[in-house]
Amino acid sequence: MKKSRILSIVLTTALLGLVLTACGKSRSSNKKNLNWTTNASIASLDPSKAVDTNTQQAVYNAFSGLVSPDGSNKVRLATAKSYHVSKDGKTYTFELKHTKWSNGQELTAKDFEYGIKRSADPKTASQQAYYMANIENYTAISKSQLSPDKLGVKEIGKYKLQIKLIKPQPYFLNLLVLPIFYPQSESTVKKYGKSYGTTSSKMLYNGAFKITNWTGTNDSWTLTKNKEYYNADKTKLDSIKYTVIKDPQTALNEYQSGKLDQTTLVGKQQYNSYKNSKDFHLRKIYSVRYLSLSDKNEPAFRNVNIRKALSLIIDRKELLNDVLGNGSTQARGIVPDTLASRNGKDFNDYASVSDAVTGNVEQAKKLWKKGLSEIGKKNLTISINSNNGEDAKPIVEFIQNQFSKLPGLKVNLILLPNTVATARFLSGQYQIAVTGWSPSISDPISPLNIRYSTNAMNTAKWSNSEYDKLIDKSNDDDALNPAKRWNDLVDAQKVLLNDQGLIPLFQPAQAELIKSDIHGVRFYGNGPIWDFSETYVK
Repeated sequence: MKKSRILSIVLTTALLGLVLTACGKSRSSNKKNLNWTTNASIASLDPSKAVDTNTQQAVYNAFSGLVSPDGSNKVRLATAKSYHVSKDGKTYTFELKHTKWSNGQELTAKDFEYGIKRSADPKTASQQAYYMANIENYTAISKSQLSPDKLGVKEIGKYKLQIKLIKPQPYFLNLLVLPIFYPQSESTVKKYGKSYGTTSSKMLYNGAFKITNWTGTNDSWTLTKNKEYYNADKTKLDSIKYTVIKDPQTALNEYQSGKLDQTTLVGKQQYNSYKNSKDFHLRKIYSVRYLSLSDKNEPAFRNVNIRKALSLIIDRKELLNDVLGNGSTQARGIVPDTLASRNGKDFNDYASVSDAVTGNVEQAKKLWKKGLSEIGKKNLTISINSNNGEDAKPIVEFIQNQFSKLPGLKVNLILLPNTVATARFLSGQYQIAVTGWSPSISDPISPLNIRYSTNAMNTAKWSNSEYDKLIDKSNDDDALNPAKRWNDLVDAQKVLLNDQGLIPLFQPAQAELIKSDIHGVRFYGNGPIWDFSETYVK
């Protein structure tokens, strides 16, 4: 896969000032309207261009795709009432529910066909269109060699949609939760032209809510109940008003005063002050932060004992408890915990390798000495790239301190503005980079693919033929056998960890406060984050 959500160099902790601990006022008697906060505005309401988390959060609640996320690597039916997959795994046929757009117009399979083809059209410039790579004729369309109308997606009945793939893709249903696969009204797109999606009024919606009061430049908008939504009887809220508040302390003050029903906690101080509150929630984010080691820029990293020593010397408990202190947990591989499960067990219950994700100072020093001997050196100087933000600096300084425990190792820090640090990571200009990956889809293949030898995101240039064969096998020979495919991916992560192809650090958590009488908020560790379609206050 290509880019998903690149978390390179960006870390989600923060240093804060005074944290107030008052209980705050209770919400008003109106239980149909909520006040929510986020840290950035919407970029566009055009589903073809919804990439960042805040935009996807709004679009997800205002649109209904064929399927919706259902936790871990599962999906549930949404606008589709059923689907059928051909025996060869290459043709998906969806029967649609009889639904309407927010203006009362009928929604048909043609709207899905149009929306998907529009996202595939190079003229639309969708940043996530590459997720369609396995749909028939997409590659030629993406190169402008074929018309988007030739994409393997078509209406075969007013309420029946067919999608043809060039080969089986076991996680294809998971891809369909992405906005690029949402329906779009052709007449609305043509009516507004270039201004389509630039304000909330220049859109049609088919989800549980409509977006209102967004002008394209303001820092607030409202999710307003869509009475035409097919499942409107289950939508209990009339509205959720979003306000952009960039300062975490300001947002917390607003929550305490009763002006907000939710806020995100940031940093150790806020976390410790509220972790015992009845309003407190701690969510695992589908992301892993790790160290990427470039053996192209530092030949010493080609030695497996050097790589393992660098991992083993890190006291991850100290990192989690003393440096982060925000509920983040130890990473067990490149695949985040809770991203995918099988037979009731998490992927990492099958695929983690303890020695590759935990610390052992004595063993680290033994392997370090052995590694230096094997490469004919007595000492080594390396550099770590990171951004220069206040949130990243304590983590990278901690890593520097840990590495300094290895005899003969000198560590330099290269702290750069985030845009520069990210650009250097993407171009492979580093020896060690503090980075991370947050998959857009709930399948282990997304994070595992970024270590495939020819993947553009494998900027460290780590390569292992056995690893590549397992990834290929999961995508080809075993694509139609879920059990075998699962084992391929489990074995692939084990190969990666046993070879210490990267150094897993932690899986970030999102701590937040939500008023205790709010129920039924669905939370997802990636993608849309919150689903309010069945939320209620009691």
